[in-house]
Amino acid sequence: MDSLTQIVLGAAVGEAVAGRQLGNRAMLYGAIAGTIPDLDVAASFFTDTVTSLEVHRGFSHSILFSILFAPIFGWLFSLFEKHASWKKLSWLFFWGFLTHPLLDAHTTWGTQLFWPFDLRIAYKNIFVIDPLYTIPFILFLIMAMRQKRGSQKRRKLNNLGLIISSSYLVVTLILKGVTYTQFQKALEEQGIDYVEMQTKPGAFNSIMWTANVKTKEAYLIGHYSFFDTKPIEFESYSKNHALIGELIEHPKMQRMIKISQNWFTISQEDDKLYFNDLRFGLMSLEPDADKFVFSYEIQQEDDRIHFIERKKNPEDGKKLIGELWTRIKGN
Repeated sequence: MDSLTQIVLGAAVGEAVAGRQLGNRAMLYGAIAGTIPDLDVAASFFTDTVTSLEVHRGFSHSILFSILFAPIFGWLFSLFEKHASWKKLSWLFFWGFLTHPLLDAHTTWGTQLFWPFDLRIAYKNIFVIDPLYTIPFILFLIMAMRQKRGSQKRRKLNNLGLIISSSYLVVTLILKGVTYTQFQKALEEQGIDYVEMQTKPGAFNSIMWTANVKTKEAYLIGHYSFFDTKPIEFESYSKNHALIGELIEHPKMQRMIKISQNWFTISQEDDKLYFNDLRFGLMSLEPDADKFVFSYEIQQEDDRIHFIERKKNPEDGKKLIGELWTRIKGN
């Protein structure tokens, strides 16, 4: 999830664990704990693109990280915090660290919760930024913050924020199941044979959902809103894997394919080849759109290859928001 949401979650968890002893400082320490796992993005400054993508939401988002580093941070903060024990602070950081990847596991990218085992958990039931999850959570946290430390009302408000936000996650899981059935039905009615299908919510909402459908020769992308009145339409995108030829066997290419979980297309523009990660969709909802959210130029140098992420155009983002608002209201 986005940084603000993780800060809010961490703060609420900090309050739940040590609010009676520390008051608002528990929220502050929880917010710090909820931020620390995302510091793995610093890897992008020291490694190549592929390694950085492998590291992201890896060790720092694992149960092992929470177990190993919670006592260390608990000890560090106990050096100047006299109103809570090392044990209490260690528990605060443990739950602050752990709830971060537990929430991230609901997004499309997912987390390597069981690192070092090669298993990425991704339920794909909430977008990385969802106001319906975050805004109520913030409001309850602010109201709790304004109450007297240790008061029953403060604890109740904080718990309500945690309960309502968690309940929303459960609702999105139910919505995912409903929309999956709708996509499945549409594919059957249109006589489309497919190998695999994955669904995820559209950006910033849980009303409009997207399906990525894998067939033998191509990928299909379809959208469904709960306000739709017309059949679901699917747009086809050729895999074009043949464009990279023998490069498909290159170790770094294989690593990139593994990162994409084999959901990728290859495109060619001006004699340049691009690796497009299909899981995160397109920068437009228009038919025949060809700008993927995550696209990487493939650069070859002797026996080495490099992946350079294509820069995003802010105007495309603004346009997408407008298209989303229109599409949410139905087809």
